[in-house]
Amino acid sequence: MPPPIVPSDSVLGRAAVDAAACRRCHLWENATQTVFGEGPRDATMLFVGEQPGEQEDIAGRPFVGPAGQVLDRALTEAGIDRNDVYVTNAVKHFKFLPRGKRRIHQKPDRAEIAACRFWLDIERAELRPRITVLLGATAAQAVLGRLVTIGRERGRAIPLDRGTGLVTVHPSYLLRLPDEDSKAREYRAFVTDLRLAVRLRDG
Repeated sequence: MPPPIVPSDSVLGRAAVDAAACRRCHLWENATQTVFGEGPRDATMLFVGEQPGEQEDIAGRPFVGPAGQVLDRALTEAGIDRNDVYVTNAVKHFKFLPRGKRRIHQKPDRAEIAACRFWLDIERAELRPRITVLLGATAAQAVLGRLVTIGRERGRAIPLDRGTGLVTVHPSYLLRLPDEDSKAREYRAFVTDLRLAVRLRDG
């Protein structure tokens, strides 16, 4: 697991401190803590997911749970060092439905995505990445400002106000697939998308 690398004296570091007290929507009420992005200030690649999961909510760091492990493995296979990229989420608090002792993930709604875009905009403005990889429909909606169908948008370069965007699946999607064949096939496609992101960054 990579160490957090957002210096406290940077714009991103100060934003992370401010976001810890965020009350822009109601999600802070039940979440353990804000989960801000992390990575080097000079990262040329930005990865945006949907929201923290349960393990991220507890640890206070993005992509450290099962989906994060899938992402780490795919990054390695694509020739990307996670320590060189910035990872964050469109929504910084874990949205869930309590069910006994379990907390069941719930998809953020449009208002929650819009409220949290304040923090994502700060991250994007400070980083100015060459390539922004949008992991899933929520991340794509947050950055592109419109509803996105993954199958229609996936695998093509999308001009952004800062650099280029690339839509792909969220790694949690790979964990939900019902059989090993589909998991292996979709994982390979995910790695292919990440390799395309490297080419777009370097092209």
